[in-house]
Amino acid sequence: MVKLKKYIFVLIFTICSPLSTNSQTIPGSFADLAEKLMPSVVNISTTQTVVTRSNPFPGFEFPPGSPFGDMFKEFGTPQERQSSALGSGFIIDAKGIVVTNNHVIDGAEDIVVQVNGEKKFNAKVVGADPLSDIAVLQLDTKEKFIPVKFGDSDKARIGDWVIAIGNPFGLGGTVTSGIISARNRSIGLSRYEDYIQTDASINSGNSGGPLFNMDGDVIGINTAILGRSGNVGIGFSIPSNSAKIVIDQLIEFGETKRGWLGVRIQDVTKEIAEVENLNEPRGALVASVAPNSPSEKAGVKAGDIILEFNGETIKEMKELPIIVARTEVGKKVKVKIWRNKKEIVKTITLGRLETSEDFKVTERDTTPKDQRIESLKITVREISKEDIKNRNLPNQTTGLVITQIEKDSPLINSIEENSIILEAQKKKIKNSNDLNKAVEQVLKSNQKTILLVIYNSQNQRRYIGIKLD
Repeated sequence: MVKLKKYIFVLIFTICSPLSTNSQTIPGSFADLAEKLMPSVVNISTTQTVVTRSNPFPGFEFPPGSPFGDMFKEFGTPQERQSSALGSGFIIDAKGIVVTNNHVIDGAEDIVVQVNGEKKFNAKVVGADPLSDIAVLQLDTKEKFIPVKFGDSDKARIGDWVIAIGNPFGLGGTVTSGIISARNRSIGLSRYEDYIQTDASINSGNSGGPLFNMDGDVIGINTAILGRSGNVGIGFSIPSNSAKIVIDQLIEFGETKRGWLGVRIQDVTKEIAEVENLNEPRGALVASVAPNSPSEKAGVKAGDIILEFNGETIKEMKELPIIVARTEVGKKVKVKIWRNKKEIVKTITLGRLETSEDFKVTERDTTPKDQRIESLKITVREISKEDIKNRNLPNQTTGLVITQIEKDSPLINSIEENSIILEAQKKKIKNSNDLNKAVEQVLKSNQKTILLVIYNSQNQRRYIGIKLD
């Protein structure tokens, strides 16, 4: 009987212990944390002058879409009005340095910052970066403030508790809580995206406000919500580790200094990985290399697949620009590349993105004629002088412009009309005979996948793997 009691006691202890441990991770209240952090979170209001013109013909309206409507608006009387906007921010230095989103203060003539729901101060912009949507302000005062510190956003895990404090709808001092719902989100808002997704309620006016972990450290800058109708439980924050690099540069230089490789890249598809004998789709495929760029000087070539940069593995193409941008300008880095079905390493001295130049353009002359490629069910013509001029293509460009793609063409879902085929199976294409030969070779092989290099209709160089029947 004694043994039975001991067994029951051990069983109860074993069952209860994990429950007790887990319960400690669930906050009983956020009150103490919110009270501590509120003085460091600010409300931001901005004003700017908007000029509009009144209707020169009161009582008369042109039909919608009429060209005369816009024409006669120019003769209206100019009228100025003040437009205002609201946002949030947080203090990172006792001297009154404030971090917010660039879109909160973009174009503002006057910026007023309210601290802890009480005192108001004018602020000036120390530096702003539209690419990351981050801005740094300096309060116009000699008062001392309570700053918050940045946490390590890389340690934030999906499911961790977070709180957001901000100025939604101008209400100010609003605290909401939730968890981290996802990591590494990209939603198409800015050039460098690696958002933390949270279900903590974020609304209009929360932009620029902090996302805190349970230690009271800033792990994100609340930037966007899904949809325009308000909170739906999906908000996005810039990770603090990425933000801090930009913030430090804005404070020190008043501008950003991002690393630059000088390559245009694209995703490595399953078909491309198969052609390149890569074990799985990974890395970033170099579609083109800018002349006189750090990559060209280091010997990087179009068609290379960047697998690792400065010791960091590149799993997806979108990761590379973020990693490169946060790397110090002038630093020598090792870049692991997949070329000709084997790994090689290049040492590249990074340039500065903000001072880089685009490709230069010159003209060349050809005589275009439409020709049908039966095996691909497309119609093409050789590139012309006019194409080079109108599309601002690099000099000495050769290739075939796709003028028509038939519905049953194997290219129908991968390439659009007006794209230019530059290479097939890593060989330059100058005319339709070159393309026909490349297709015939692929059809005779066991692989049945042709690798094309194209300029798409937006003049972006791309690698496309196409399965042929």
